[in-house]
Amino acid sequence: ARVWIEGATELPAFPEDGDLIAFTVSAATKNAFFVDAKSIRPGADGVVRYSLVVISAGGATNVSHEGIRCDTRQRRLYAIGRSDRTWVNARDGRWSDISGAAANRQHAALARDFFCPGGSIIRTADEGVSALRHGGHPEAVK
Repeated sequence: ARVWIEGATELPAFPEDGDLIAFTVSAATKNAFFVDAKSIRPGADGVVRYSLVVISAGGATNVSHEGIRCDTRQRRLYAIGRSDRTWVNARDGRWSDISGAAANRQHAALARDFFCPGGSIIRTADEGVSALRHGGHPEAVK
């Protein structure tokens, strides 16, 4: 068995409103979900890194920089966005399983519908942007 080695993660510029692409998670949530198009980076290590913006029904905004490892269906939090538009490294950066449960449903949607179609990583950032803009990757299993 080949040993997996995670590549380096460089934090991107903080998301700008004009670069955010909305995506649907579920009709059951009133939160709005966005990915920063300029932050999408599929890596040679099989991890798609991206910045996620979540706006709650009450108007609170949460910004994070995360990664999805397509072959194991896991996610990792790298950094949290602060109100001064800077990043702070995540305290707990361990990989965790992605499930379809409500607690991390946005990660399941991103993995299945946009970044890991059929369990394989997208090849380019443009492929991820196109999938988000079109409501899903053409190879995604629905």
